[in-house]
Amino acid sequence: MLIKFKNREHEKFYEQCLERTRRFDPYHKAFFYTMGISGETRKHIEDVFNFQDDVIRREGLNRGWQTSGSSCLTRLAFNLWNGWNEDGFATPYDLFSTSDAGYMLEAIRIRYPEYCREVPAPGMGEAR
Repeated sequence: MLIKFKNREHEKFYEQCLERTRRFDPYHKAFFYTMGISGETRKHIEDVFNFQDDVIRREGLNRGWQTSGSSCLTRLAFNLWNGWNEDGFATPYDLFSTSDAGYMLEAIRIRYPEYCREVPAPGMGEAR
């Protein structure tokens, strides 16, 4: 699967985190892809992920560096990790009001590749 990265820093962060955890499953891939979209979330990855225990740090969502955009990315990453929606603000309405929405959709594709295949266009004569 070809992954679309926002920039070289995003791709490098993603690769480094996967190597650091030595886990290459869809949970880790989607989480680190999402957290790598923004420079701020990359910079503060240790606030939201415990590499030693391989778990998310929910308290990282309340850190002072979080902005509306970074909290959207963090919430999506947490939700893709384990379905997290503890605060009730991890819905599409809450999350996709950012210029990074296209990359956030890419994270969903990474997490759920079996459900995100191209949908064939309707053929001639089919009802629309």
